[in-house]
Amino acid sequence: MRVPSGAGAHRWLGLLPAALWLLIFFLLPVGLVFLMSFAERGPYGGVRWTFGLENYRRAIDPFYLPVYGRSLLLATATTVLCLLISYPIASYIALRADPKWKRLLLMLSVLPFWTSFLLRTYAWMFVLRTEGFLNTLLIKLGVIESPISWLLYSDVAVLIGQVYGELPFMILPLYVALERVDVRLIEAAMDLGANRMQVFWRVLLPLTRPGIVTAVVLVFIPSLGAFLAPDLLGGAKSAVLGTVIQNQFVQRNQPMGAALSVLLILIVLGLLRAASRVARAAEKR
Repeated sequence: MRVPSGAGAHRWLGLLPAALWLLIFFLLPVGLVFLMSFAERGPYGGVRWTFGLENYRRAIDPFYLPVYGRSLLLATATTVLCLLISYPIASYIALRADPKWKRLLLMLSVLPFWTSFLLRTYAWMFVLRTEGFLNTLLIKLGVIESPISWLLYSDVAVLIGQVYGELPFMILPLYVALERVDVRLIEAAMDLGANRMQVFWRVLLPLTRPGIVTAVVLVFIPSLGAFLAPDLLGGAKSAVLGTVIQNQFVQRNQPMGAALSVLLILIVLGLLRAASRVARAAEKR
């Protein structure tokens, strides 16, 4: 049935606010960053609109390879740890928890969303510093004699902050995927002689694979461009792509920061494309 022109016009008018929002707050800023990535830094900082590829040549310089490697390693470690921690939590809430406690447990799992990520990062600084809660507790318990100095301003501290910050993004998609699993399939597998490990590998994991892919994407991509936790918890020792981009803009080298940002966007788009293919392949099985 053909939609009348009046109804079609009203439909497009309904989409207009969302389209304007995307244009003003997404497409225009990204377009500006893309154009700026081809510009040059002025003699006193700022942008000189002389276009070239020098920024991209510098961005792929071997000098930045350790930064790319550390960023990928941090994002991968954060994603793996979040998955290992979140899957049992989401599985318990979705499949085993008493229905009257499900909402409370789900609310507690997303409770960190109620406070600023900056405040939570500062809280971890107070916990991990030399005179902080963790060192004080370990000394009082007699586990250590002197404070552990490497807890803060280290890759370990960055990883702790990242996992804590990204954990809710992993729990929620996994919970949604596990909530859709028919419990009778698990009971049937166990009746046929499958143990818990076999039920997990042959029943739960295939059924929740799309949710796992979604959760991994939601955690890996923000972790790849993270700068707050590496900057505050890692200090100068934990230079990742996000902190390097931030430093370029702070030093008024906006073109170089824009080029690194464009490369990060391209990496993210490539990962999203790969995740989409994996998700489609999982749905066909």
